[in-house]
Amino acid sequence: MEGLVLRVRLVSGDSMDVTYDDRSGMSEDEVIDHVISTLSEETGVLRCSHGDRLLVLYARGVAAMEVAPRGAVL
Repeated sequence: MEGLVLRVRLVSGDSMDVTYDDRSGMSEDEVIDHVISTLSEETGVLRCSHGDRLLVLYARGVAAMEVAPRGAVL
């Protein structure tokens, strides 16, 4: 199953496109709910990728998130 592409706007105003791959057999809607609930926690952390690099996304640095195919493109 393909990863979910997220466009993340950081509190600094910068934005980046990342891929979240940890689907564990969940549907796309369930994965989106999981990402939202994780990032809504003060200590929420997601392991994502940016190109071929591992990226750890901390909830405290995220201001907004957009889910593909609504615009995020890697």
